[in-house]
Amino acid sequence: QVQLVESGGGSVQAGGSLRLSCAASGYIYRRYCMAWFRQAPGKEREGVAVIDSDGTTYYADPVKGRFTISKDNAKNTLGTLYLFMNSLKPEDTAIYYCAATPTTWSMTCSLSLSFDYWGQGTQVTVSS
Repeated sequence: QVQLVESGGGSVQAGGSLRLSCAASGYIYRRYCMAWFRQAPGKEREGVAVIDSDGTTYYADPVKGRFTISKDNAKNTLGTLYLFMNSLKPEDTAIYYCAATPTTWSMTCSLSLSFDYWGQGTQVTVSS
């Protein structure tokens, strides 16, 4: 089992920045995919960014050039996942979720994967 705990959400004005963190603990898989998703009121959950065990990243079009995903792998832990959000827009307002899932060498890490583990979410509100 893997536990994910997000932090760092809050309220900010348009154009501002926030950093989200996701502390991961539990079973250490050899390879895994970690990602950020978000869900705005009245909308379906959407993928934001994903990173694989080798550090390869992929971003959804609405956040490209503004958001950066990264992870900090402390030895013998799953580490901490981050989402650096710059030039925030009101349409970025949502609950942001951290997710993780084990992968194999033959699997491509993407936002379309079925993620096994989810955090509780953290609210991000961007005002105009």
